[in-house]
Amino acid sequence: MTERAQGRRVAILAADGFEEAELFQPKEAIETAGGEAIIVSLKSGEIEANRHRDKGRSVLVDRTVDSVKAEDFDALYVPGGLFSPDALRREETVRRFVHDFFTQKKPVAAMCHGPQVLIDADVVSGRTMTSVDKIRCDLENAGAKVVDEEVVVDDGLITSRTPEDLNAFCDKLVEEIGEGRHAAQAQSV
Repeated sequence: MTERAQGRRVAILAADGFEEAELFQPKEAIETAGGEAIIVSLKSGEIEANRHRDKGRSVLVDRTVDSVKAEDFDALYVPGGLFSPDALRREETVRRFVHDFFTQKKPVAAMCHGPQVLIDADVVSGRTMTSVDKIRCDLENAGAKVVDEEVVVDDGLITSRTPEDLNAFCDKLVEEIGEGRHAAQAQSV
Protein backbone atom coordinates (compact mmCIF):
# COMPACT_ATOMS: atom_id res chain seq x y z
CA MET A 1 0.00 0.00 0.00
CA THR A 2 1.35 3.38 -0.94
CA GLU A 3 0.72 6.46 1.17
CA ARG A 4 0.77 8.98 -1.68
CA ALA A 5 -2.44 10.65 -0.50
CA GLN A 6 -1.82 10.32 3.23
CA GLY A 7 -3.94 12.76 5.22
CA ARG A 8 -5.72 14.18 2.16
CA ARG A 9 -9.51 14.61 2.33
CA VAL A 10 -11.31 14.20 -0.98
CA ALA A 11 -14.97 15.08 -1.51
CA ILE A 12 -16.64 12.69 -3.94
CA LEU A 13 -19.69 14.59 -5.19
CA ALA A 14 -22.43 12.26 -6.46
CA ALA A 15 -26.19 11.72 -6.54
CA ASP A 16 -28.47 8.83 -7.46
CA GLY A 17 -27.53 7.43 -10.85
CA PHE A 18 -23.74 7.76 -10.61
CA GLU A 19 -21.79 5.21 -12.65
CA GLU A 20 -20.84 2.47 -10.18
CA ALA A 21 -17.23 1.82 -11.22
CA GLU A 22 -16.53 5.55 -11.55
CA LEU A 23 -17.23 6.10 -7.85
CA PHE A 24 -16.02 2.90 -6.20
CA GLN A 25 -12.69 2.39 -8.01
CA PRO A 26 -11.40 5.97 -7.44
CA LYS A 27 -12.68 5.86 -3.83
CA GLU A 28 -10.71 2.67 -3.26
CA ALA A 29 -7.62 4.16 -4.94
CA ILE A 30 -7.78 7.25 -2.69
CA GLU A 31 -8.19 5.15 0.44
CA THR A 32 -5.47 2.67 -0.55
CA ALA A 33 -3.13 5.63 -0.99
CA GLY A 34 -3.88 6.80 2.56
CA GLY A 35 -6.47 9.46 1.76
CA GLU A 36 -9.98 9.88 3.06
CA ALA A 37 -12.83 9.75 0.53
CA ILE A 38 -15.98 11.50 1.76
CA ILE A 39 -19.22 10.97 -0.16
CA VAL A 40 -21.07 14.28 -0.53
CA SER A 41 -24.56 14.39 -2.02
CA LEU A 42 -27.83 16.28 -2.21
CA LYS A 43 -29.51 14.17 0.48
CA SER A 44 -28.51 12.04 3.44
CA GLY A 45 -28.88 8.26 3.55
CA GLU A 46 -27.81 6.17 0.59
CA ILE A 47 -27.46 6.96 -3.09
CA GLU A 48 -27.75 4.30 -5.74
CA ALA A 49 -25.41 3.58 -8.61
CA ASN A 50 -26.13 2.55 -12.14
CA ARG A 51 -24.09 0.04 -14.11
CA HIS A 52 -24.68 1.74 -17.43
CA ARG A 53 -28.50 1.64 -17.41
CA ASP A 54 -28.96 -1.17 -14.86
CA LYS A 55 -29.27 -0.59 -11.11
CA GLY A 56 -26.01 -0.90 -9.21
CA ARG A 57 -25.01 -1.00 -5.59
CA SER A 58 -25.58 1.83 -3.13
CA VAL A 59 -23.19 3.89 -1.08
CA LEU A 60 -23.80 5.71 2.19
CA VAL A 61 -23.63 9.50 2.00
CA ASP A 62 -21.21 10.97 4.54
CA ARG A 63 -22.26 14.62 4.23
CA THR A 64 -24.81 16.68 2.34
CA VAL A 65 -23.58 19.43 0.05
CA ASP A 66 -25.39 22.09 2.09
CA SER A 67 -23.36 21.10 5.19
CA VAL A 68 -19.85 21.31 3.70
CA LYS A 69 -17.46 23.88 2.26
CA ALA A 70 -14.55 23.51 -0.13
CA GLU A 71 -12.30 24.56 2.78
CA ASP A 72 -13.15 21.22 4.44
CA PHE A 73 -11.34 19.25 1.71
CA ASP A 74 -8.06 18.99 -0.17
CA ALA A 75 -9.63 17.95 -3.49
CA LEU A 76 -12.90 17.25 -5.29
CA TYR A 77 -13.95 14.39 -7.56
CA VAL A 78 -17.17 14.26 -9.64
CA PRO A 79 -17.88 10.80 -11.07
CA GLY A 80 -20.06 10.41 -14.12
CA GLY A 81 -23.16 8.45 -14.95
CA LEU A 82 -26.20 9.50 -16.90
CA PHE A 83 -28.24 10.85 -14.00
CA SER A 84 -25.99 12.02 -11.15
CA PRO A 85 -24.28 14.94 -12.94
CA ASP A 86 -27.60 16.11 -14.35
CA ALA A 87 -29.17 16.22 -10.86
CA LEU A 88 -26.13 17.92 -9.32
CA ARG A 89 -25.67 20.62 -11.96
CA ARG A 90 -29.12 22.09 -11.33
CA GLU A 91 -28.39 22.95 -7.69
CA GLU A 92 -26.92 26.34 -6.79
CA THR A 93 -25.27 24.91 -3.64
CA VAL A 94 -23.43 22.40 -5.83
CA ARG A 95 -22.33 25.03 -8.34
CA ARG A 96 -20.96 27.25 -5.54
CA PHE A 97 -19.24 24.29 -3.86
CA VAL A 98 -17.50 23.27 -7.11
CA HIS A 99 -16.59 26.85 -8.02
CA ASP A 100 -14.95 27.34 -4.62
CA PHE A 101 -12.46 24.52 -5.27
CA PHE A 102 -11.26 26.39 -8.34
CA THR A 103 -11.14 29.70 -6.48
CA GLN A 104 -9.04 28.01 -3.78
CA LYS A 105 -6.83 26.37 -6.43
CA LYS A 106 -7.43 22.83 -5.19
CA PRO A 107 -7.29 19.72 -7.41
CA VAL A 108 -10.61 18.86 -9.09
CA ALA A 109 -11.32 15.69 -11.05
CA ALA A 110 -14.26 14.65 -13.21
CA MET A 111 -14.97 11.65 -15.38
CA CYS A 112 -17.37 10.74 -18.18
CA HIS A 113 -20.48 12.96 -17.73
CA GLY A 114 -19.03 14.54 -14.54
CA PRO A 115 -17.71 17.59 -16.41
CA GLN A 116 -21.33 18.67 -16.95
CA VAL A 117 -21.27 19.84 -13.33
CA LEU A 118 -18.13 21.88 -14.05
CA ILE A 119 -19.80 23.48 -17.07
CA ASP A 120 -22.66 24.77 -14.92
CA ALA A 121 -20.20 25.92 -12.24
CA ASP A 122 -18.63 28.08 -14.99
CA VAL A 123 -15.07 26.77 -14.55
CA VAL A 124 -14.17 25.09 -17.87
CA SER A 125 -13.46 28.03 -20.17
CA GLY A 126 -9.87 27.97 -21.40
CA ARG A 127 -9.17 24.50 -19.95
CA THR A 128 -7.95 21.45 -21.85
CA MET A 129 -10.21 18.56 -20.95
CA THR A 130 -11.56 15.19 -22.02
CA SER A 131 -14.87 13.45 -21.38
CA VAL A 132 -17.24 10.89 -22.77
CA ASP A 133 -17.88 11.77 -26.42
CA LYS A 134 -21.55 12.63 -25.79
CA ILE A 135 -20.74 15.85 -23.90
CA ARG A 136 -17.65 17.06 -25.76
CA CYS A 137 -19.71 19.55 -27.76
CA ASP A 138 -21.11 20.95 -24.48
CA LEU A 139 -17.57 21.41 -23.16
CA GLU A 140 -16.46 23.14 -26.36
CA ASN A 141 -19.50 25.42 -26.25
CA ALA A 142 -18.52 26.33 -22.67
CA GLY A 143 -15.04 27.33 -23.85
CA ALA A 144 -12.97 24.22 -23.10
CA LYS A 145 -10.43 22.75 -25.50
CA VAL A 146 -11.48 19.10 -25.78
CA VAL A 147 -9.11 16.25 -26.60
CA ASP A 148 -9.69 12.51 -26.91
CA GLU A 149 -7.22 11.03 -24.39
CA GLU A 150 -7.66 8.59 -21.50
CA VAL A 151 -6.72 11.17 -18.88
CA VAL A 152 -5.91 14.88 -19.15
CA VAL A 153 -4.43 17.14 -16.48
CA ASP A 154 -4.69 20.91 -16.91
CA ASP A 155 -3.26 22.81 -13.97
CA GLY A 156 -4.86 20.69 -11.26
CA LEU A 157 -7.98 19.74 -13.25
CA ILE A 158 -8.03 15.99 -13.99
CA THR A 159 -10.53 14.65 -16.52
CA SER A 160 -11.11 11.26 -18.08
CA ARG A 161 -13.48 9.63 -20.56
CA THR A 162 -15.07 6.33 -19.49
CA PRO A 163 -14.69 3.36 -17.11
CA GLU A 164 -12.21 1.82 -19.57
CA ASP A 165 -9.80 4.61 -18.55
CA LEU A 166 -10.19 4.12 -14.78
CA ASN A 167 -6.74 2.64 -14.10
CA ALA A 168 -4.90 5.56 -15.71
CA PHE A 169 -7.37 8.04 -14.17
CA CYS A 170 -6.97 6.66 -10.64
CA ASP A 171 -3.18 6.76 -10.88
CA LYS A 172 -3.24 10.40 -12.01
CA LEU A 173 -5.93 11.34 -9.45
CA VAL A 174 -3.89 9.95 -6.55
CA GLU A 175 -0.73 11.59 -7.90
CA GLU A 176 -2.37 15.01 -8.13
CA ILE A 177 -4.01 14.73 -4.72
CA GLY A 178 -0.86 13.38 -3.11
CA GLU A 179 1.39 16.05 -4.48
CA GLY A 180 -1.10 18.66 -3.37
CA ARG A 181 -0.94 20.39 -6.70
CA HIS A 182 -3.08 23.45 -6.83
CA ALA A 183 -4.60 24.82 -9.98
CA ALA A 184 -2.80 28.09 -10.66
CA GLN A 185 -5.37 29.60 -12.93
CA ALA A 186 -4.24 32.08 -15.53
CA GLN A 187 -7.64 33.69 -15.58
CA SER A 188 -10.01 34.52 -12.78
CA VAL A 189 -12.89 32.16 -12.36
